[in-house]
Amino acid sequence: MIAVNPHAFTSGVAKRSVVIGGHKTSVSLEDEFWTELRAIAARRRMTLGDLIALVDVNRASTNLSSSLRLFVLQEVKALSGAPAGAVLS
Repeated sequence: MIAVNPHAFTSGVAKRSVVIGGHKTSVSLEDEFWTELRAIAARRRMTLGDLIALVDVNRASTNLSSSLRLFVLQEVKALSGAPAGAVLS
Protein backbone atom coordinates (compact mmCIF):
# COMPACT_ATOMS: atom_id res chain seq x y z
CA MET A 1 0.00 0.00 0.00
CA ILE A 2 1.26 3.46 -0.85
CA ALA A 3 1.30 6.01 1.96
CA VAL A 4 -0.19 9.36 1.01
CA ASN A 5 0.60 12.56 2.83
CA PRO A 6 -2.81 14.11 3.65
CA HIS A 7 -1.25 17.59 3.48
CA ALA A 8 -0.15 16.98 -0.11
CA PHE A 9 -3.63 17.86 -1.32
CA THR A 10 -4.20 21.04 0.67
CA SER A 11 -1.94 23.43 -1.22
CA GLY A 12 -3.64 26.57 -2.39
CA VAL A 13 -3.47 27.82 -5.93
CA ALA A 14 -1.64 31.10 -6.24
CA LYS A 15 -2.37 33.38 -9.19
CA ARG A 16 0.57 35.54 -10.18
CA SER A 17 1.10 38.08 -12.93
CA VAL A 18 4.04 37.57 -15.25
CA VAL A 19 5.30 39.48 -18.27
CA ILE A 20 6.01 37.41 -21.37
CA GLY A 21 7.22 39.11 -24.51
CA GLY A 22 6.15 42.47 -23.14
CA HIS A 23 2.61 41.28 -22.38
CA LYS A 24 1.27 40.82 -18.88
CA THR A 25 -0.60 37.58 -18.19
CA SER A 26 -1.72 35.63 -15.13
CA VAL A 27 -0.59 32.14 -14.22
CA SER A 28 -2.32 30.00 -11.59
CA LEU A 29 -0.21 27.29 -9.95
CA GLU A 30 -0.07 25.53 -6.62
CA ASP A 31 2.56 26.90 -4.23
CA GLU A 32 4.75 23.81 -4.66
CA PHE A 33 4.98 24.40 -8.40
CA TRP A 34 5.96 28.04 -7.87
CA THR A 35 8.65 26.91 -5.42
CA GLU A 36 10.03 24.32 -7.83
CA LEU A 37 9.97 26.75 -10.77
CA ARG A 38 12.06 29.20 -8.74
CA ALA A 39 14.52 26.41 -7.90
CA ILE A 40 14.78 25.37 -11.56
CA ALA A 41 15.35 28.99 -12.62
CA ALA A 42 18.09 29.34 -9.99
CA ARG A 43 19.80 26.12 -11.15
CA ARG A 44 19.73 27.42 -14.73
CA ARG A 45 20.85 30.90 -13.63
CA MET A 46 17.73 32.45 -15.15
CA THR A 47 15.07 34.73 -13.81
CA LEU A 48 11.70 33.16 -13.11
CA GLY A 49 10.20 35.34 -15.85
CA ASP A 50 12.76 34.16 -18.40
CA LEU A 51 12.10 30.51 -17.50
CA ILE A 52 8.35 30.97 -17.85
CA ALA A 53 8.88 32.70 -21.21
CA LEU A 54 11.04 29.76 -22.35
CA VAL A 55 8.30 27.29 -21.46
CA ASP A 56 5.74 29.54 -23.15
CA VAL A 57 7.51 29.64 -26.52
CA ASN A 58 8.11 25.87 -26.49
CA ARG A 59 4.68 24.72 -25.35
CA ALA A 60 2.15 22.87 -27.44
CA SER A 61 -1.45 24.00 -27.55
CA THR A 62 -2.02 23.46 -23.81
CA ASN A 63 -2.53 26.43 -21.54
CA LEU A 64 0.50 27.98 -19.88
CA SER A 65 -0.32 26.78 -16.35
CA SER A 66 -0.60 23.17 -17.54
CA SER A 67 2.59 23.50 -19.56
CA LEU A 68 4.45 24.80 -16.51
CA ARG A 69 3.22 21.88 -14.38
CA LEU A 70 4.35 19.39 -17.05
CA PHE A 71 7.70 21.16 -17.33
CA VAL A 72 8.24 20.91 -13.56
CA LEU A 73 7.32 17.21 -13.63
CA GLN A 74 9.78 16.63 -16.47
CA GLU A 75 12.55 18.44 -14.58
CA VAL A 76 11.89 16.54 -11.34
CA LYS A 77 11.98 13.24 -13.22
CA ALA A 78 15.24 14.22 -14.92
CA LEU A 79 16.82 15.14 -11.57
CA SER A 80 15.69 11.83 -10.08
CA GLY A 81 17.29 9.90 -12.92
CA ALA A 82 13.94 8.42 -13.94
CA PRO A 83 13.31 7.79 -17.64
CA ALA A 84 10.94 10.25 -19.31
CA GLY A 85 7.98 7.84 -19.32
CA ALA A 86 8.61 6.43 -15.86
CA VAL A 87 6.06 6.64 -13.10
CA LEU A 88 7.50 8.03 -9.87
CA SER A 89 6.35 6.32 -6.71
